[in-house]
Amino acid sequence: MRVRNLGILAHVDAGKTTLTERVLYATGATYKRGEVHDGTTVTDFDPQERDRGITIFAAAVSCDWAGHRLNLIDTPGHVDFSAEVERSLRVLDGAVAVFDAVAGVEPQSESVWRQADRYGVPRIAFVNKLDRAGADFDAAVASIRTRLGVTPFVVQRPIGREDGFRGVVDLVGMRALTWVDGVLHEEPAGGEEVRRARRELEEAVAERHADALEELGAVSDQTLRRALRELTLRGEGVVVLGGSAYRDKGVEPLLDAVVAYLPEPGGDPEAELAALVFKVHAARTGRLTYVRVYDGTLRKGDTVWDAAAGRTERVARVLRVQADRHLEVDRAVAGDIVAVAGVKAAATGATLCARDAPVLLEAPRTADPLVSVAVEARRCADAGRLATVLAGLVEEDPSLAVRTDAETGQTLLSGLGELHLEVAVEKVRRATGLAVTVGRPQVAYRETVVRGVTGVLYRHVKQDGGAGQFAHVVLDVEPLEGTEFAFTSTVTGGRVPREYVRAVEAGCREALAEGPLGGNRVTGLRVTLTDGVTHPKDSSEMAFRAAGRFGLRAALQSCGMALLEPVAEVTVSAPADTLGGVLGDLAARRGRVTGSTERDVTAVVPLAELFGYATQLRSRTRGRGTFTSRPAGYRPAA
Repeated sequence: MRVRNLGILAHVDAGKTTLTERVLYATGATYKRGEVHDGTTVTDFDPQERDRGITIFAAAVSCDWAGHRLNLIDTPGHVDFSAEVERSLRVLDGAVAVFDAVAGVEPQSESVWRQADRYGVPRIAFVNKLDRAGADFDAAVASIRTRLGVTPFVVQRPIGREDGFRGVVDLVGMRALTWVDGVLHEEPAGGEEVRRARRELEEAVAERHADALEELGAVSDQTLRRALRELTLRGEGVVVLGGSAYRDKGVEPLLDAVVAYLPEPGGDPEAELAALVFKVHAARTGRLTYVRVYDGTLRKGDTVWDAAAGRTERVARVLRVQADRHLEVDRAVAGDIVAVAGVKAAATGATLCARDAPVLLEAPRTADPLVSVAVEARRCADAGRLATVLAGLVEEDPSLAVRTDAETGQTLLSGLGELHLEVAVEKVRRATGLAVTVGRPQVAYRETVVRGVTGVLYRHVKQDGGAGQFAHVVLDVEPLEGTEFAFTSTVTGGRVPREYVRAVEAGCREALAEGPLGGNRVTGLRVTLTDGVTHPKDSSEMAFRAAGRFGLRAALQSCGMALLEPVAEVTVSAPADTLGGVLGDLAARRGRVTGSTERDVTAVVPLAELFGYATQLRSRTRGRGTFTSRPAGYRPAA
């Protein structure tokens, strides 16, 4: 059976999970439609997801359509869980991006789109909720073009508007598709408006595809389909469809488009094994390791090699995943996404391969934590157990981090946002029953160089019996825009051997962990090794690494330093008569307004000022205001 591996991507509340439910129902994988508001969906199976009504954890499901097995991953839409999207996109071949027909491209829609760009994942777009009041298909398509900077190939036109929405016109097959009580009806489509829309589609495709250009004026359906597929795979445009997932309208043609336009997974089942670990989950029945097989075959009972860690792992079972249910199978072949049991230590990003044919696959990116809270067990006797549980959380979700504050001795749990940390702490409470005390959230500040220094000399000498340590380095430090850290060496004449230069760089990177202003991570600097001296007996890589670490720390003490704070781009939607109060409140929170309309305001606001903002916004707008946010980097703290 042929395969499609795809993700469902969108802003929160655009309808991803509902669309996934309707896909499972339309393909016969489920016999009943699950609903988010009832807590009965297949993919939102975690108790917290059902309580909160949002997707928190990426969930995989499978179904069959038109002779193809579709492996779907329903991803979160909230910015705090963007790391789940990142890990999923790393192993997917294609994606369906879902957009709200009223709101169009929203902030997190844009963020997940850029994430997919980084991994070169081909996409098709589905404009959802065309039955809602205020739905505007053309405006949503225009926002795809302007905000995402991509060419939309509109292959469908809606039939009816808002609560009169009945179906779509398929401009490729020239068919009118309508749904009555969830049943699809099809008839030929015609009329001047439909023919004009077909011509516009042909012209848009012909601008980018030679075969369609040759047939311009009478492009065949076959040529149009082939051209759309090739342009999609090359990332030169996005096919746009529409519907209302909640009303069961538009799902079947979307599935046809997935098969027609999204790529098949590559790979050779007979090649040596190459599989990537993209998720780890501590299930009640034991540790499950989720992998994408890129080459070869992974069988039950195999011993595999963790290339990064340099150790063997044994695969006890291979499982096909249906959200929280699993079906044991004998093997997984190139292109499959499965879970395996028995793997004890392979972390997210690990490559599993044959020991005699090692390979390293690119790991998913891990975002730096932005917010921290102090977490303590109420009973001293539970402190050790809490530490073990927190370590397991970090293993499951590498975007979390745990450390001990050097000054207070408190355990700090760090993550991507307030909600991210709330969910993590609640998971600890529910899974273990531990009574946990949580402190007020604190943001992760950074330090940067605004005025550099030159010629900082540091000599590392240690003699305590036996072989000594000697390293002499001279460092220049300067500000660097747009890059966290860069290291260069201008030493000539072999005064510092190459392996010692690498050791100096490693030591400098270690020194970045704590800056002189407040022990925050240092970013935005270039370090140049300009000179050095070695000793014929006492110099070593360890000595030069220490010299790099302590030398850069000393240099930073002499530099002009500035504190940076994380900021977020916030979009507030509120009634027009309340926007004055919203603007005043944003100004009081040190926000800088970047755009506004009759109902929306966009501003860049320090992340520390957004704690508790949802409650304040509801109060100022009489319960009618909403906001979304996404990380927007760092700026100098006021």
